Amino acid sequence: MNLLRKYKNLLLICSLLLIVLAGFAFVMVRSNQAGAQGASVLTRHYLYVIPDGGIDVYDIDRAHAFVRHIDLPMLKSGRGVVADPATASLFISYGGNGGAHGNGSLLKYDLLHDRVVWTKSYDFGIDSMAITPDGQSIYMPGGSNQYQGFWHVLRARDGAVLQAIQVGGGAAGHNTVVGLSGKYAYLGALNNNQLYVVDTASNKVVKKVGPLKDGVRPFTVNNKETLVFTTASHFLGFEVSDLQTGQLLYSVPAEGFVDGLHMSAPSHGISLSPDEKEVYIVDAPNSYVHVFDVSGLPERVPRKIADIKLTAFQGEETPCVYDCLREGWVLHSRDGRYVYVGDSGDVIDTATRTVVKHLPDLMNTRKYLEIDWRNGIPVFTTSRQGLGYAF
Repeated sequence: MNLLRKYKNLLLICSLLLIVLAGFAFVMVRSNQAGAQGASVLTRHYLYVIPDGGIDVYDIDRAHAFVRHIDLPMLKSGRGVVADPATASLFISYGGNGGAHGNGSLLKYDLLHDRVVWTKSYDFGIDSMAITPDGQSIYMPGGSNQYQGFWHVLRARDGAVLQAIQVGGGAAGHNTVVGLSGKYAYLGALNNNQLYVVDTASNKVVKKVGPLKDGVRPFTVNNKETLVFTTASHFLGFEVSDLQTGQLLYSVPAEGFVDGLHMSAPSHGISLSPDEKEVYIVDAPNSYVHVFDVSGLPERVPRKIADIKLTAFQGEETPCVYDCLREGWVLHSRDGRYVYVGDSGDVIDTATRTVVKHLPDLMNTRKYLEIDWRNGIPVFTTSRQGLGYAF
């Protein structure tokens, strides 16, 4: 009888042990599944830097560690870059920007399969383009070395020319922005003191902003597309204009600094912080970035709040075919933590306003953007221009 009782007790203990182990296993499986799900939704942020000859990728989340180089030997004289996450496509304009530099081309790269999908050559120049948020259309300027005032609307799927937009004879099409709404494209000509606003539904010019200072250089717009921030030829500073009225609001010099080199574009780069509270501009003659508080716009004039010394803008980009002078570019990361300075190579921490990294490849280009990935596919991209995202 005692033996039978002992046997029953042992059997009960074993049963309880099995139940405990089964429960533990269940918890572990659920935990592992949750961990896997957490890992699967982790978004990774990468900087794509595009000097002539290829693409260099850096991991923003891991202190901008170098990830890899993508060799593109046909890529010479790069002028612009845009991306479309929905189709995992990267587009790079390269070749001639018109006139003596000849005509240009467009390259479509498949980010998922690491291959060039197609290259398309045109009978016109190319420059810094913009893509609509739906990834359907690319607005391609005719180039800063041609003076016919054309932008060409391209079908992103195959690079076909859909339409030409002429803003006026003599204008050298150079920089382009499509607002986050996708309703308007903003066209800036190198030698023209007006910014042209195009309705993307009709591809007609519906507004002119200005007159501005001599020649529209790099520019950006806020999320609501009510304000545009432009730089200008021969002006160390920037201007703010009202996109509703087309009127200039403020001309803002970089006080305390002068352009001793008499550069054609001393402030060749401007980026609006994602929260739209600050603007960063390039000061190439003095190798600085200047930071302005723009949180009071449109009522209050922007106020300079910081000057950040950079690795010097010296010499020329290499390799390079034309327009090689290191004149600068700036772009915020989407989260606003960093500002990337093209032609200097510096990475600025916006919290401390100090240089925290130097990327050698960034020293030889003004073409770069951020692409974010989740579950093995691209889900977001910035433009090359530092747009605002505040609502």
